[in-house]
Amino acid sequence: MKKLEITATLTVFDSLDELPEEVRQLMIKAVSARKNAYAPYSKFRVGAALDLENGEIVVGSNQENAVYPSGLCAERVAIYQAGALYPAIKIKTMAISASSDAFNVLTPTPPCGACRQSIFEYEENQKTPIEIYFMGETGKVVKADAIKDLLPLTFGKATLNNI
Repeated sequence: MKKLEITATLTVFDSLDELPEEVRQLMIKAVSARKNAYAPYSKFRVGAALDLENGEIVVGSNQENAVYPSGLCAERVAIYQAGALYPAIKIKTMAISASSDAFNVLTPTPPCGACRQSIFEYEENQKTPIEIYFMGETGKVVKADAIKDLLPLTFGKATLNNI
């Protein structure tokens, strides 16, 4: 037996003001997108904005349904929209912001597991990392250089090809 140690390095910014201007503007779009979330059940609103290699910005917000598994997170709404509109264009950067109608979300909120897997699929297909910035309503912003910083043990094409 041997132990495997997994580490991740994340960058923490104290506020939006510390971000590079292009990323700050992208996060502002994510904040705006979260206001369009349809979240009557969880009251938890998430917005995502993607900066594509061709300069286009694609946004998404979470869309709930009374049958919970039928809803979709903001990150996947945005990433699938980018894949549908610009199938051959790489995603450079993703910005995510979360808020709640019931309480103040002051801690940076990363993508859920299903979204991490979806982001990994797009990273794997485009063969380049996607920078991921995430925050709550205000305050600190966390940056992951690639999805492997948030999902270190991946399941993808290589796993399926070995079966």
